[in-house]
Amino acid sequence: MNRLGQDPALMRPSVEEVGGLLHLRFDTANVQSAMRLSDPSALVLEYTRTMMRCLLFNAAPKSMLMIGLGGGSLAKYCHTHLPQADITAVEINPHVIDCRERFQVPPDGPLFRAVRADGAAFAIDAAKAIASPARGSSAIRRYDAILVDAFHAEGAPAGTTSRVFFKACRSLLSPRGVLAMNLESEPAQCQPTLARMGEAFGGAVWSVLTESTSNRIAFAASAQHLSATLRDATARLAALAPVHRDTLTRRDPDRLSFAPLFA
Repeated sequence: MNRLGQDPALMRPSVEEVGGLLHLRFDTANVQSAMRLSDPSALVLEYTRTMMRCLLFNAAPKSMLMIGLGGGSLAKYCHTHLPQADITAVEINPHVIDCRERFQVPPDGPLFRAVRADGAAFAIDAAKAIASPARGSSAIRRYDAILVDAFHAEGAPAGTTSRVFFKACRSLLSPRGVLAMNLESEPAQCQPTLARMGEAFGGAVWSVLTESTSNRIAFAASAQHLSATLRDATARLAALAPVHRDTLTRRDPDRLSFAPLFA
């Protein structure tokens, strides 16, 4: 609870239209999500485009878990441009889910669903099911990409920055899977989280600071897969569909490309 006795994970967001964009906010200082009204599936905020570097690890993911729905930016982009992917988006805040139609988040269907649940608990429970043959682990889905963008009104929930959560994510990933996570860029905030992520993934973590926002995006995978992805990044980028190449290289506000993709 915050000082007003409110659960920050259940606070009502505000939605406002500004200059052709639809914004979702929990306060006046920060934009949680932005949608371009003329192109609802475009990734407006740089940190979301950076998170899509997950495609360098697996260009055609068959299954994706998203923890944190927000305005649905990542969910819409992936549902539109990765039509083969089965996507589960987990969101704890019912008021955020109530905004899905306004942000043109697709309805639930065979390859997309929005689930109201605690994202960390969802992942941990799924990992326990995999580890327990008595619970039918053979039927539990593994994911080619897990995207974590879970911020409520007061920052990242503790559950999504814990060792047990990162261990669960590792067990849920397919052999060529990747965890991509949005973090605060402030070292005091992100370094302890990166350390716990590194413990779970045997140090196989790479992160990048976004240029125009106060975000650091971390990627974790098996050591071999991370090493191969970093080594072959240029070739993997060139092999992506044009829409993904543009998404991964576009920068704010007017620089349309930059190199190298991985420093």
